Amino acid sequence: MSSLRAALIPVALAAALVFAGCVLPVPVGGPSDSVGPTETPSASRGDDAAGGGSPGAETPTPTPVEPRPSPWGDEPIVVAVENPGEPGRDFVPLVRDATAYWEENAERFAGYPVSYRVEPDAEDPDVVVRFVDDVRECGDAHEAAGCAPLVTDERQVADSDPLPVYVKTGLSNDSTRLVLKHELGHTLGLTHDDAPREVMRGASVLYTEPRPNATERAFPWRDGTFAVYVDTANASDPEEAREQIGHVLEYYERGADGSVPDNLTFRTVDSPDEADVVVRFGDESTCPTGSCAATAGPDVDGDGAIEYYTRLRIVLAGVDTEAVGWHVGNWIAYGLGAEEQRERPEPFRDASYEERRGEWWR
Repeated sequence: MSSLRAALIPVALAAALVFAGCVLPVPVGGPSDSVGPTETPSASRGDDAAGGGSPGAETPTPTPVEPRPSPWGDEPIVVAVENPGEPGRDFVPLVRDATAYWEENAERFAGYPVSYRVEPDAEDPDVVVRFVDDVRECGDAHEAAGCAPLVTDERQVADSDPLPVYVKTGLSNDSTRLVLKHELGHTLGLTHDDAPREVMRGASVLYTEPRPNATERAFPWRDGTFAVYVDTANASDPEEAREQIGHVLEYYERGADGSVPDNLTFRTVDSPDEADVVVRFGDESTCPTGSCAATAGPDVDGDGAIEYYTRLRIVLAGVDTEAVGWHVGNWIAYGLGAEEQRERPEPFRDASYEERRGEWWR
């Protein structure tokens, strides 16, 4: 392989499934495992409400580039397809969609027209698109969504070996098409600074194939180890509040009377940024119903619902000190997957005023 063909252009894939450019993954929003966290807030009875997003800005119409010679010559670019990563899935139609896009747009954006012939089993192709489980290395980037050479010189395609284009499997059809267009754009000489921005830009959100939502999972977290931050600055009796919350955490570590996995662990931390569970004391303006909670996590398949939780936030407002433990315990049950009151451990189903203020954790 000639030195001219060594310049690979990655499409980086952050843990948040964020489409980044040739440099490094670009995290969006909160922790690296979320797509800018999606929240499901709840009233004191556990009713769900989903929020909406804001529309993106319009992309201005780019100016066509000056005509230039094609490094590919006048013959159709023959594209083969290999699929060791997800053999049961047919990616060929998506490859055809991507090549059709550039047949229509290459002259405008790359400066020369192209035509393609997609032959999945071609014996002597010009380009081989390989669908793989992981694109671990691509230039200086790691864990990329795709990788391709930047073709700007005819000597890069004169070699007898086909040019490799790598695309990560597990993405939705729309996101796979976007990665394919992006990578084929690199083989036409386009970089992340070039138009069309909606295809070649260095950061766009990618979605996976459909996955179970958090509410459909038996356990909606990735593991059973929880860091807990408790802010008692506005509590009427901070010491008693912390003691009650400590009893709650021990209750769940013991299995909550067999209603949750018996291998859960909780540890307190000194910063909310380190926490999976955050408990705060506020006023009625922050939580008018006495107590409330919200879960946050990634929507990696783009269906508008969280796939698993990465954060549970509990707010207590105007709750008697004696009932702090009950309210926190009730919302932890919610965060562990018991969305309905009837699904929660016995102490949180139909507790009376006195039962909420008793030592129910014993």
